[in-house]
Amino acid sequence: MSRYCSFCGGRDSDVGHLITGPRGVAICNECVKLAHQFGGTVALASTTEFLLTGISRLVTNDPRHGGITGTIGNAALVVRGGHVTWVGKEDDLPSAYRRFHTASCEGRAVIPGFVDSHTHLIFAGNRASEFASRLTGRSYTQIAAGGGGIKATVAATRRAPVSQLIIEAGDRVSAMVAAGTTTVEIKSGYGLDVDNEVKLLEVASQIGANHPVDVVPTFLGAHAVPVEFDGRRTDYVDLVCNEMIPRCAPLARFCDVFCDQGAFTVEESRRILEVGRRHGLAPRLHANQLADSGGLELAIELGAVTADHLEHLDDRQIEALAGSGTVAVLMPTASLSLRTPHAPAARLWEAGATVALATDCNPGTSYVESMQLVVALACLEMGLTVDQALWSATRGGALALLEEDKGWLGPGSAADLMVIDADGPEHFPYRPGSNLVWKVWKGGDLTVGGLA
Repeated sequence: MSRYCSFCGGRDSDVGHLITGPRGVAICNECVKLAHQFGGTVALASTTEFLLTGISRLVTNDPRHGGITGTIGNAALVVRGGHVTWVGKEDDLPSAYRRFHTASCEGRAVIPGFVDSHTHLIFAGNRASEFASRLTGRSYTQIAAGGGGIKATVAATRRAPVSQLIIEAGDRVSAMVAAGTTTVEIKSGYGLDVDNEVKLLEVASQIGANHPVDVVPTFLGAHAVPVEFDGRRTDYVDLVCNEMIPRCAPLARFCDVFCDQGAFTVEESRRILEVGRRHGLAPRLHANQLADSGGLELAIELGAVTADHLEHLDDRQIEALAGSGTVAVLMPTASLSLRTPHAPAARLWEAGATVALATDCNPGTSYVESMQLVVALACLEMGLTVDQALWSATRGGALALLEEDKGWLGPGSAADLMVIDADGPEHFPYRPGSNLVWKVWKGGDLTVGGLA
């Protein structure tokens, strides 16, 4: 079905792919260029200086301001050249900054942009029928054994042209941006052959170029064994190590493996991650989602940046993770969709582990784009406090992606921030069905919310 630019009326087949925004508005590349040429004076560009005042509560995630989130009341914030240069009480604002262009938050709260540190958002098709089947009692592993699950998405994604993947993934990213996400990790893993894994990572790069969000790419060739390698697991692991990783490494920052029941073994995962590391890819693992399968211990052994999911942990494993440098990335929307127990988020926090939250946006087990919903579920279902959940969705996510200047607000941080239409972040779990975003700035550019 053809789609049309909301501004010039051009058809997608004539003007190229369209960037889709909120409420179905779409814009082609030529209209984007025109908007920059003629509208540049009304947007706050990253090279400008501006001041936000009237902030009811400013969440800095800087422990020097006290508490988990370093919240400052009755605050102001200054941005110069894409970075934050000053935060504090508005009454303490240095006079030199009062000449800057000023936007009042009118008593609203300001928090760092969400950092969504685990997604699989480039795919074709959907698995709604599988979801309905799970509601009748079939398990994820039963569906996968029957040819569904990841393999079904692989088949659809392999058939899809690049233009379709760019448009559809772009729509998902637009929804994420509208809900306050300013950095997103995107995995491959629905190609499972050399050319298609390369294709997905190239699409991820294009998504980052098309949208006001930083994209962190992850290679996940070890997501499942594709149907053409049934009965030849070792041959597929050889392909991942000998051909996929060398081709994909220049396009990715991390190497991930689905190390779990019915997926890849500890030994297979170790080999893949060690090869990835030799090609410059930092290790991550899907671990302990479906069973206690040794993935968590492997993550700690290898010094992996993250261990993700972690629904099956005992007290000994929690203590071991807390004593490591590995970040626990938790996804409450996945366990909600699968109707399985949540990861022990509160116990991980109490033990001193570094916790991140993410959407796990994917077509099978968590078709969710909103980090606001993730924060709400972390509070309502996982037992985290609002401050713990908010920190995990911002600073925790940044640490999971090795993005040191993200997820906090203070001198030297990226100017990635949102103003929510409420006086405090407790409104996320209080109003879980609402999009509370009022305005979003990415690197100092106003990207959501119109003129400031």
